[in-house]
Amino acid sequence: MILKVKGDLMSDNCCCGNKATTLIYSCSGAANTGFLADSTARKLMKENKGKMCCLSAVGAGKSGHILSANAADKNIVIDGCNVKCGKTIFEKHKLPFEHFIVTDFGIEKGKTEITTEVIDDFTEKIAKQIG
Repeated sequence: MILKVKGDLMSDNCCCGNKATTLIYSCSGAANTGFLADSTARKLMKENKGKMCCLSAVGAGKSGHILSANAADKNIVIDGCNVKCGKTIFEKHKLPFEHFIVTDFGIEKGKTEITTEVIDDFTEKIAKQIG
């Protein structure tokens, strides 16, 4: 199954808002687990659980994104696997965050087929944990 993105889900300044909020950052790696992390972050945003922001921009040290992460009420980082790129980025910049790893939820990297049902189930699990 191919999932298509309709329209632009994020503005150019995706993390820069005037309200305190929950910001969501995800792995978007090449593996199935990266796809699930990214799909979950987008679904959480669509369900108004937070605002998805660019993990790469934080990793690159872009000042606006660093400031937004520091100002957020809550930063949610969803990594696809135990390489933990997102966690490493947030620790490098000494940013506060809550961390989830897709493979900690029984999803096998390179093996588990990522279906709509898997995305829905994983999103529900994360949504319950972030409140």
